[in-house]
Amino acid sequence: MVKGPNINNLCSNKGRESPSGKQGIRGVGDIYFGDAFILTKPLQLQHTVASAVFRGSISPQVEEKNFTKVKEFILLGFTVDLRLQRGLFFIFLIIYVISLLGNITLISLICADSRIHTPMYFFIGNLSFLDLWYSTVYTPKILVTCTSEDKSISFAGYLHQFLFSGRLGYNECYLLGAMAYDQYVAISNPLLYSQAMSPTLCTSLVAASYLGGFINSTIITSETFTLNFCGKNIIDDFFCDLPALVKLACDVKGSYQAVLYFTLATNVITPTILILASYLFIITAILKIHSTQGRLKAFSNCGCHLTAITLYYGSILFIYSRPSTSYALERDKLVSELSSVVFPMLNPLIYSLRNKDVKDALRKMLSKAKFS
Repeated sequence: MVKGPNINNLCSNKGRESPSGKQGIRGVGDIYFGDAFILTKPLQLQHTVASAVFRGSISPQVEEKNFTKVKEFILLGFTVDLRLQRGLFFIFLIIYVISLLGNITLISLICADSRIHTPMYFFIGNLSFLDLWYSTVYTPKILVTCTSEDKSISFAGYLHQFLFSGRLGYNECYLLGAMAYDQYVAISNPLLYSQAMSPTLCTSLVAASYLGGFINSTIITSETFTLNFCGKNIIDDFFCDLPALVKLACDVKGSYQAVLYFTLATNVITPTILILASYLFIITAILKIHSTQGRLKAFSNCGCHLTAITLYYGSILFIYSRPSTSYALERDKLVSELSSVVFPMLNPLIYSLRNKDVKDALRKMLSKAKFS
Protein backbone atom coordinates (compact mmCIF):
# COMPACT_ATOMS: atom_id res chain seq x y z
CA MET A 1 0.00 0.00 0.00
CA VAL A 2 1.23 3.47 -0.88
CA LYS A 3 0.84 5.67 2.17
CA GLY A 4 -0.39 9.20 1.87
CA PRO A 5 2.23 11.93 2.00
CA ASN A 6 2.71 13.96 5.16
CA ILE A 7 1.79 17.55 4.36
CA ASN A 8 4.31 19.02 6.79
CA ASN A 9 7.14 17.01 5.24
CA LEU A 10 6.08 18.06 1.76
CA CYS A 11 6.19 21.70 2.76
CA SER A 12 9.57 21.48 4.46
CA ASN A 13 11.59 19.18 2.19
CA LYS A 14 12.86 21.64 -0.38
CA GLY A 15 15.19 20.40 -3.04
CA ARG A 16 14.62 16.67 -2.24
CA GLU A 17 15.78 14.31 -5.00
CA SER A 18 13.17 12.18 -6.80
CA PRO A 19 13.63 8.40 -7.23
CA SER A 20 14.66 8.97 -10.83
CA GLY A 21 17.40 11.37 -9.82
CA LYS A 22 15.54 14.54 -10.79
CA GLN A 23 14.99 17.48 -8.50
CA GLY A 24 11.94 16.20 -6.63
CA ILE A 25 10.47 19.17 -4.80
CA ARG A 26 11.79 22.42 -6.13
CA GLY A 27 9.75 24.80 -4.02
CA VAL A 28 7.39 25.01 -1.13
CA GLY A 29 4.39 24.17 -3.19
CA ASP A 30 5.77 21.62 -5.67
CA ILE A 31 4.60 18.02 -5.09
CA TYR A 32 6.38 15.05 -6.65
CA PHE A 33 4.32 12.03 -7.78
CA GLY A 34 6.39 9.41 -9.63
CA ASP A 35 8.08 11.30 -12.47
CA ALA A 36 5.57 14.15 -12.61
CA PHE A 37 5.42 17.45 -10.79
CA ILE A 38 2.23 19.16 -9.68
CA LEU A 39 2.98 22.85 -9.16
CA THR A 40 0.88 24.47 -6.48
CA LYS A 41 1.00 27.57 -4.35
CA PRO A 42 1.70 27.12 -0.65
CA LEU A 43 -1.86 27.94 0.31
CA GLN A 44 -3.19 25.44 -2.21
CA LEU A 45 -0.97 22.56 -1.12
CA GLN A 46 -3.23 21.06 1.50
CA HIS A 47 -6.27 21.28 -0.79
CA THR A 48 -4.35 19.57 -3.64
CA VAL A 49 -3.30 16.61 -1.50
CA ALA A 50 -6.79 16.28 -0.02
CA SER A 51 -8.34 16.26 -3.48
CA ALA A 52 -5.90 13.60 -4.69
CA VAL A 53 -6.69 11.43 -1.68
CA PHE A 54 -10.42 11.82 -2.29
CA ARG A 55 -10.14 10.80 -5.96
CA GLY A 56 -8.08 7.73 -5.08
CA SER A 57 -4.90 8.99 -6.77
CA ILE A 58 -3.18 8.99 -3.38
CA SER A 59 -3.92 6.35 -0.83
CA PRO A 60 -4.66 7.80 2.63
CA GLN A 61 -2.95 6.35 5.71
CA VAL A 62 -5.16 3.70 7.26
CA GLU A 63 -3.91 2.12 10.43
CA GLU A 64 -6.63 -0.43 11.04
CA LYS A 65 -7.14 -1.72 7.48
CA ASN A 66 -4.56 -2.00 4.78
CA PHE A 67 -6.72 -0.95 1.86
CA THR A 68 -8.05 2.14 0.10
CA LYS A 69 -11.57 3.01 -0.91
CA VAL A 70 -11.40 3.38 -4.69
CA LYS A 71 -13.65 6.13 -6.04
CA GLU A 72 -13.09 5.55 -9.76
CA PHE A 73 -11.28 3.34 -12.25
CA ILE A 74 -9.15 4.26 -15.26
CA LEU A 75 -9.84 2.22 -18.41
CA LEU A 76 -6.72 2.30 -20.61
CA GLY A 77 -8.45 0.79 -23.65
CA PHE A 78 -6.45 -0.46 -26.62
CA THR A 79 -3.94 2.29 -27.30
CA VAL A 80 -2.82 5.80 -26.40
CA ASP A 81 -2.17 6.71 -30.03
CA LEU A 82 -4.66 9.46 -30.93
CA ARG A 83 -4.88 8.54 -34.62
CA LEU A 84 -5.49 4.89 -33.83
CA GLN A 85 -8.10 5.89 -31.25
CA ARG A 86 -9.99 7.90 -33.88
CA GLY A 87 -9.84 4.96 -36.28
CA LEU A 88 -11.15 2.60 -33.59
CA PHE A 89 -13.94 5.07 -32.80
CA PHE A 90 -15.31 4.91 -36.34
CA ILE A 91 -14.92 1.12 -36.50
CA PHE A 92 -16.80 0.61 -33.22
CA LEU A 93 -19.45 3.15 -34.24
CA ILE A 94 -20.14 1.35 -37.53
CA ILE A 95 -20.30 -2.03 -35.78
CA TYR A 96 -22.67 -0.63 -33.13
CA VAL A 97 -25.02 0.94 -35.71
CA ILE A 98 -25.13 -2.32 -37.72
CA SER A 99 -25.80 -4.25 -34.50
CA LEU A 100 -28.67 -1.95 -33.54
CA LEU A 101 -30.25 -2.02 -36.99
CA GLY A 102 -29.83 -5.78 -37.40
CA ASN A 103 -31.28 -6.75 -34.03
CA ILE A 104 -34.14 -4.24 -34.15
CA THR A 105 -35.03 -5.35 -37.70
CA LEU A 106 -35.01 -9.03 -36.75
CA ILE A 107 -37.21 -8.41 -33.69
CA SER A 108 -39.62 -6.34 -35.79
CA LEU A 109 -39.86 -9.04 -38.46
CA ILE A 110 -40.61 -11.75 -35.89
CA CYS A 111 -43.28 -9.63 -34.24
CA ALA A 112 -44.90 -8.46 -37.49
CA ASP A 113 -45.00 -11.62 -39.63
CA SER A 114 -47.41 -14.29 -38.39
CA ARG A 115 -45.75 -16.95 -40.55
CA ILE A 116 -42.73 -17.00 -38.25
CA HIS A 117 -44.64 -17.02 -34.98
CA THR A 118 -43.03 -20.34 -34.04
CA PRO A 119 -41.08 -21.45 -30.96
CA MET A 120 -37.75 -21.23 -32.79
CA TYR A 121 -38.28 -17.61 -33.80
CA PHE A 122 -39.61 -16.79 -30.35
CA PHE A 123 -36.21 -17.79 -28.95
CA ILE A 124 -34.34 -16.00 -31.75
CA GLY A 125 -36.29 -12.81 -31.01
CA ASN A 126 -35.28 -12.99 -27.36
CA LEU A 127 -31.66 -13.63 -28.36
CA SER A 128 -31.72 -10.49 -30.52
CA PHE A 129 -33.22 -8.54 -27.62
CA LEU A 130 -30.33 -9.62 -25.36
CA ASP A 131 -27.73 -8.82 -28.04
CA LEU A 132 -29.27 -5.40 -28.55
CA TRP A 133 -28.78 -4.47 -24.91
CA TYR A 134 -25.50 -6.36 -24.51
CA SER A 135 -23.77 -4.20 -27.10
CA THR A 136 -25.43 -1.08 -25.68
CA VAL A 137 -23.97 -1.74 -22.22
CA TYR A 138 -20.42 -1.62 -23.58
CA THR A 139 -20.14 0.30 -26.83
CA PRO A 140 -21.19 3.85 -25.81
CA LYS A 141 -18.54 3.93 -23.07
CA ILE A 142 -15.95 2.50 -25.48
CA LEU A 143 -16.76 5.28 -27.96
CA VAL A 144 -16.36 7.91 -25.24
CA THR A 145 -13.04 6.40 -24.16
CA CYS A 146 -11.75 6.55 -27.75
CA THR A 147 -12.54 10.26 -28.13
CA SER A 148 -12.04 11.69 -24.66
CA GLU A 149 -8.89 12.37 -22.67
CA ASP A 150 -10.81 11.37 -19.55
CA LYS A 151 -10.57 7.57 -19.37
CA SER A 152 -12.14 7.32 -15.93
CA ILE A 153 -15.35 5.57 -14.92
CA SER A 154 -16.89 6.02 -11.51
CA PHE A 155 -17.07 3.16 -9.04
CA ALA A 156 -20.89 3.17 -9.32
CA GLY A 157 -20.70 3.29 -13.13
CA TYR A 158 -18.29 0.35 -13.18
CA LEU A 159 -20.57 -1.60 -10.83
CA HIS A 160 -23.67 -1.03 -12.98
CA GLN A 161 -21.88 -1.93 -16.23
CA PHE A 162 -20.55 -5.09 -14.59
CA LEU A 163 -24.00 -5.99 -13.22
CA PHE A 164 -25.97 -5.51 -16.42
CA SER A 165 -23.36 -7.09 -18.70
CA GLY A 166 -23.25 -10.14 -16.42
CA ARG A 167 -27.02 -10.34 -16.31
CA LEU A 168 -27.34 -10.23 -20.10
CA GLY A 169 -24.43 -12.62 -20.64
CA TYR A 170 -25.78 -15.22 -18.21
CA ASN A 171 -29.24 -14.89 -19.77
CA GLU A 172 -27.74 -15.69 -23.16
CA CYS A 173 -25.98 -18.79 -21.79
CA TYR A 174 -29.29 -20.21 -20.55
CA LEU A 175 -31.20 -19.11 -23.65
CA LEU A 176 -28.77 -20.89 -25.99
CA GLY A 177 -29.32 -24.04 -23.90
CA ALA A 178 -33.09 -23.70 -24.29
CA MET A 179 -32.65 -23.18 -28.03
CA ALA A 180 -30.63 -26.41 -28.25
CA TYR A 181 -33.53 -28.29 -26.64
CA ASP A 182 -35.90 -26.63 -29.11
CA GLN A 183 -33.73 -27.85 -32.00
CA TYR A 184 -33.81 -31.38 -30.61
CA VAL A 185 -37.61 -31.44 -30.35
CA ALA A 186 -38.00 -29.98 -33.86
CA ILE A 187 -35.79 -32.65 -35.46
CA SER A 188 -36.67 -35.71 -33.39
CA ASN A 189 -40.44 -35.19 -33.40
CA PRO A 190 -41.43 -32.69 -36.13
CA LEU A 191 -45.09 -33.75 -36.31
CA LEU A 192 -45.69 -32.98 -32.63
CA TYR A 193 -43.29 -30.04 -32.47
CA SER A 194 -45.93 -27.35 -31.97
CA GLN A 195 -47.61 -29.32 -29.21
CA ALA A 196 -44.38 -30.28 -27.45
CA MET A 197 -43.01 -26.73 -27.55
CA SER A 198 -46.19 -25.04 -26.36
CA PRO A 199 -46.32 -21.27 -25.77
CA THR A 200 -46.42 -21.93 -22.03
CA LEU A 201 -43.26 -24.03 -22.13
CA CYS A 202 -41.41 -21.53 -24.35
CA THR A 203 -42.35 -18.63 -22.11
CA SER A 204 -41.30 -20.61 -19.04
CA LEU A 205 -37.90 -21.44 -20.54
CA VAL A 206 -37.24 -17.80 -21.46
CA ALA A 207 -38.44 -16.58 -18.05
CA ALA A 208 -36.18 -19.12 -16.34
CA SER A 209 -33.18 -17.89 -18.35
CA TYR A 210 -33.89 -14.29 -17.32
CA LEU A 211 -34.36 -15.29 -13.70
CA GLY A 212 -31.15 -17.35 -13.68
CA GLY A 213 -29.21 -14.46 -15.17
CA PHE A 214 -30.65 -12.03 -12.62
CA ILE A 215 -29.84 -14.23 -9.61
CA ASN A 216 -26.30 -15.15 -10.67
CA SER A 217 -25.30 -11.66 -11.77
CA THR A 218 -26.57 -10.24 -8.48
CA ILE A 219 -24.56 -12.79 -6.50
CA ILE A 220 -21.28 -12.32 -8.37
CA THR A 221 -21.62 -8.52 -8.43
CA SER A 222 -22.33 -8.23 -4.70
CA GLU A 223 -19.43 -10.56 -3.86
CA THR A 224 -16.98 -8.84 -6.22
CA PHE A 225 -17.69 -5.25 -5.22
CA THR A 226 -17.38 -5.97 -1.51
CA LEU A 227 -13.73 -6.93 -2.05
CA ASN A 228 -11.09 -4.51 -0.80
CA PHE A 229 -9.03 -2.79 -3.49
CA CYS A 230 -5.45 -1.82 -2.67
CA GLY A 231 -5.44 1.72 -3.96
CA LYS A 232 -4.68 0.81 -7.58
CA ASN A 233 -7.45 1.85 -9.96
CA ILE A 234 -5.88 1.45 -13.41
CA ILE A 235 -7.44 -1.31 -15.55
CA ASP A 236 -5.68 -2.24 -18.78
CA ASP A 237 -8.90 -3.01 -20.61
CA PHE A 238 -11.67 -1.17 -22.41
CA PHE A 239 -14.67 -2.34 -20.36
CA CYS A 240 -15.63 -3.77 -16.98
CA ASP A 241 -14.45 -7.37 -16.89
CA LEU A 242 -14.07 -9.74 -13.97
CA PRO A 243 -10.40 -10.88 -14.34
CA ALA A 244 -9.12 -7.31 -14.67
CA LEU A 245 -11.06 -6.18 -11.60
CA VAL A 246 -10.08 -9.11 -9.37
CA LYS A 247 -6.40 -8.36 -10.08
CA LEU A 248 -6.85 -5.08 -8.17
CA ALA A 249 -8.27 -6.77 -5.08
CA CYS A 250 -5.97 -7.36 -2.11
CA ASP A 251 -8.06 -9.80 -0.09
CA VAL A 252 -9.49 -12.48 -2.41
CA LYS A 253 -10.60 -15.19 -0.01
CA GLY A 254 -11.53 -18.83 -0.46
CA SER A 255 -15.22 -17.99 -0.14
CA TYR A 256 -14.99 -15.72 -3.16
CA GLN A 257 -13.27 -18.47 -5.16
CA ALA A 258 -16.18 -20.75 -4.24
CA VAL A 259 -18.63 -18.16 -5.59
CA LEU A 260 -16.67 -18.01 -8.86
CA TYR A 261 -16.74 -21.80 -9.22
CA PHE A 262 -20.49 -21.80 -8.48
CA THR A 263 -21.06 -19.13 -11.14
CA LEU A 264 -18.97 -21.03 -13.68
CA ALA A 265 -20.86 -24.25 -12.95
CA THR A 266 -24.34 -22.76 -13.15
CA ASN A 267 -23.84 -20.37 -16.08
CA VAL A 268 -21.40 -22.19 -18.34
CA ILE A 269 -21.03 -25.86 -17.45
CA THR A 270 -24.75 -26.61 -16.90
CA PRO A 271 -25.94 -25.02 -20.20
CA THR A 272 -23.00 -26.63 -22.01
CA ILE A 273 -24.01 -30.08 -20.75
CA LEU A 274 -27.60 -29.42 -21.86
CA ILE A 275 -26.41 -28.31 -25.30
CA LEU A 276 -24.10 -31.30 -25.75
CA ALA A 277 -26.82 -33.72 -24.64
CA SER A 278 -29.35 -32.11 -27.00
CA TYR A 279 -26.99 -32.34 -29.98
CA LEU A 280 -26.10 -35.92 -29.13
CA PHE A 281 -29.79 -36.79 -29.42
CA ILE A 282 -30.07 -34.60 -32.54
CA ILE A 283 -27.24 -36.50 -34.27
CA THR A 284 -28.86 -39.80 -33.29
CA ALA A 285 -32.20 -38.62 -34.73
CA ILE A 286 -30.57 -37.38 -37.96
CA LEU A 287 -28.79 -40.70 -38.51
CA LYS A 288 -32.18 -42.42 -38.42
CA ILE A 289 -33.34 -40.35 -41.42
CA HIS A 290 -33.03 -42.52 -44.53
CA SER A 291 -32.84 -39.89 -47.27
CA THR A 292 -29.65 -37.88 -47.80
CA GLN A 293 -31.68 -34.76 -48.60
CA GLY A 294 -33.54 -35.07 -45.32
CA ARG A 295 -30.29 -35.37 -43.37
CA LEU A 296 -28.78 -32.33 -45.09
CA LYS A 297 -31.91 -30.28 -44.37
CA ALA A 298 -31.81 -31.29 -40.70
CA PHE A 299 -28.13 -30.37 -40.40
CA SER A 300 -28.80 -27.07 -42.18
CA ASN A 301 -31.52 -26.19 -39.66
CA CYS A 302 -28.99 -26.65 -36.84
CA GLY A 303 -26.23 -24.74 -38.60
CA CYS A 304 -27.23 -21.26 -37.42
CA HIS A 305 -27.58 -22.31 -33.80
CA LEU A 306 -24.29 -24.22 -33.86
CA THR A 307 -22.51 -21.17 -35.26
CA ALA A 308 -23.92 -18.89 -32.55
CA ILE A 309 -22.99 -21.40 -29.82
CA THR A 310 -19.45 -21.83 -31.14
CA LEU A 311 -18.82 -18.08 -31.26
CA TYR A 312 -20.32 -17.31 -27.85
CA TYR A 313 -19.11 -20.26 -25.77
CA GLY A 314 -15.79 -20.39 -27.60
CA SER A 315 -14.94 -16.83 -26.54
CA ILE A 316 -16.11 -17.44 -22.94
CA LEU A 317 -14.06 -20.61 -22.53
CA PHE A 318 -11.04 -18.99 -24.17
CA ILE A 319 -11.06 -16.04 -21.76
CA TYR A 320 -12.16 -17.61 -18.47
CA SER A 321 -11.21 -21.30 -18.59
CA ARG A 322 -7.44 -21.07 -19.12
CA PRO A 323 -4.70 -21.06 -16.47
CA SER A 324 -3.53 -17.57 -15.54
CA THR A 325 -0.02 -18.35 -16.80
CA SER A 326 -1.34 -18.52 -20.39
CA TYR A 327 -2.93 -15.06 -20.36
CA ALA A 328 -1.81 -12.65 -23.07
CA LEU A 329 -3.23 -9.20 -22.39
CA GLU A 330 -3.58 -7.84 -25.92
CA ARG A 331 -4.93 -11.14 -27.28
CA ASP A 332 -7.47 -11.45 -24.47
CA LYS A 333 -8.61 -7.85 -24.98
CA LEU A 334 -9.20 -8.60 -28.66
CA VAL A 335 -11.27 -11.70 -27.86
CA SER A 336 -13.26 -9.73 -25.26
CA GLU A 337 -13.92 -7.04 -27.85
CA LEU A 338 -15.20 -9.65 -30.31
CA SER A 339 -17.55 -11.25 -27.77
CA SER A 340 -18.95 -7.98 -26.40
CA VAL A 341 -19.20 -5.80 -29.53
CA VAL A 342 -18.80 -7.85 -32.72
CA PHE A 343 -20.79 -11.02 -31.92
CA PRO A 344 -24.04 -9.12 -31.14
CA MET A 345 -23.76 -7.73 -34.67
CA LEU A 346 -23.18 -11.18 -36.21
CA ASN A 347 -26.14 -13.02 -34.67
CA PRO A 348 -28.83 -11.23 -36.75
CA LEU A 349 -26.78 -11.93 -39.87
CA ILE A 350 -26.35 -15.59 -38.93
CA TYR A 351 -30.07 -16.10 -38.40
CA SER A 352 -31.22 -14.12 -41.44
CA LEU A 353 -28.81 -14.64 -44.36
CA ARG A 354 -29.25 -18.43 -44.38
CA ASN A 355 -32.89 -18.41 -43.31
CA LYS A 356 -35.53 -18.42 -46.04
CA ASP A 357 -38.40 -17.53 -43.69
CA VAL A 358 -36.64 -14.40 -42.41
CA LYS A 359 -35.69 -13.28 -45.92
CA ASP A 360 -39.29 -13.76 -47.10
CA ALA A 361 -40.57 -11.76 -44.13
CA LEU A 362 -38.07 -8.99 -44.90
CA ARG A 363 -39.17 -8.83 -48.55
CA LYS A 364 -42.79 -8.64 -47.43
CA MET A 365 -42.03 -5.78 -45.03
CA LEU A 366 -40.04 -3.87 -47.68
CA SER A 367 -42.80 -4.30 -50.26
CA LYS A 368 -45.39 -2.98 -47.82
CA ALA A 369 -43.17 0.01 -47.03
CA LYS A 370 -42.66 0.66 -50.77
CA PHE A 371 -46.35 0.73 -51.69
CA SER A 372 -47.62 2.44 -48.55
